[in-house]
Amino acid sequence: MSTINDVSRLAGVSKATVSRVLSGSRGVKEESRQAVLKAVDELNYRPNVIAQSLLSQSTGCIGVICAQDNIHQTTDYLYALEKQLSEHQKHLLLRFANTKAEVLRALHELSSGLCDDILIIGARFVLNIEQENVILVDCIEQENSNNIQFDHAFAAETACNYLASQGRHQIALIHPLSSGFADQVLFGYKQALEKNFLPFNRNLVFMGSSSSSVALQELLNNASTFNFNALLVANELEAQRVIPQLQAFNKSVPEDVMVFSLAGSLHLPGIPTIPAIEYSLDAMAARIVAWLDEKTQMLGGCVLRGDLIIPDMRKR
Repeated sequence: MSTINDVSRLAGVSKATVSRVLSGSRGVKEESRQAVLKAVDELNYRPNVIAQSLLSQSTGCIGVICAQDNIHQTTDYLYALEKQLSEHQKHLLLRFANTKAEVLRALHELSSGLCDDILIIGARFVLNIEQENVILVDCIEQENSNNIQFDHAFAAETACNYLASQGRHQIALIHPLSSGFADQVLFGYKQALEKNFLPFNRNLVFMGSSSSSVALQELLNNASTFNFNALLVANELEAQRVIPQLQAFNKSVPEDVMVFSLAGSLHLPGIPTIPAIEYSLDAMAARIVAWLDEKTQMLGGCVLRGDLIIPDMRKR
């Protein structure tokens, strides 16, 4: 196996010059740089990652703490991040955490020399983190932090506008406490109703329930008094839970009730395809990697808006 000494001898430069070229440092003559790259190629030299880390004071690892229950969405996040990070020669180190204490414990571990920067995804509790090397992704918003937020108000407004355009004027909303961003979702919901000249019916809104199933049960029990023909749910996981429940009450989807997911499409056997808001996780990952590369200032707040995804009803 070739060593840095072999590269140095073949290129006719010092080991320090080889190290500077491989770490991307400036101040190396172009002639020397080309000689080193040619020697690396001829010798099929692979740098020792640990040794490089010690020299550059960089691990090349990005820590990712997933703090959400939606495994499908977590997988999508990780796929998008891994693809972007690998293109920039960075590696992903993963931790899962379901509580604030677990997130802070994982953050302490990853910050102790294991990672250069850390992403926290999907936390539904305020963390009060002000470290410059930590980015919050789709977490409960807080000041003085690097964060990438999804525009939940815009998602709810877009969803209601679409449902109204389909003649669905009795729009129910279920948003469990665990989903977070209730104020933003309710604001967008009310905005859309007002723009479409639809009355706000408090009996069709369930924001504080412990689960979507409990909220839907209450909604169905009152259906004779407060009828509904459309239902907004927080994400595709909630949609997967409520659709069988609707069908058990002889409510067909989407004929009787059009279910709409505010974050993520539903593609499962036996479950109807529904309209949804989808966020470009590739765009999110690219924004994160761009910040990691630049890192000249705080990221601050960055808001991503989702796209309306409408199922092709002809395929039904």
